[in-house]
Amino acid sequence: MPPDSSSAAVTAPDISKSPPSLITLFVAFAKMSLAGFGGVLVWARRGIVDQHKWMTADEFNETFALCHFLPGPNIVNLTFVFGSRLRGIPGAIAAFSGLVGPPALIMVIMGVLYHRYGEIDALRRILSGVACAAIGLMLAVVFRMMTPLFKRRDVIALLVMAVVFIAIGIVRLPLPLVLIVAIPISIAITWWVRRQPA
Repeated sequence: MPPDSSSAAVTAPDISKSPPSLITLFVAFAKMSLAGFGGVLVWARRGIVDQHKWMTADEFNETFALCHFLPGPNIVNLTFVFGSRLRGIPGAIAAFSGLVGPPALIMVIMGVLYHRYGEIDALRRILSGVACAAIGLMLAVVFRMMTPLFKRRDVIALLVMAVVFIAIGIVRLPLPLVLIVAIPISIAITWWVRRQPA
């Protein structure tokens, strides 16, 4: 992936003068979803932040963080929030249709083929390899999303992130319980830090 430009991370892109058309949103999200083996987040970030510069890295992180706390799949929430931000309700529908439509059609076809040929050993090995690549892509986007925090040397945000990771990933506490505790603490810490004199 191309590195974030420092200007993109600091200055918000001006999309108010020429927001993308509904067709552009549909095609962009269709490309993301068709490239998204193992998850669309990697390609969504690349398309929105790096390629089209519709959001800065910080804006993408903040929007994706919001979508984590809404019911439903995170990437679908991101699609609706992003599409509506650029083009209102039609933009949300166009982005969602691009995200879901082409892969849904492919999955119907693949489901029929897998039902017929799923027991073939070579196919099982291919799917195992695809799973490994998907995990690598997910780790790559996690590190890319952490870059703004490291650039700002935001120790508190990194500490909160580490505590949440340990609580869910290692200690195996229930996700809703961790979020109920972590969200108010994160908001309170952010509010307190921003009120301090520079």
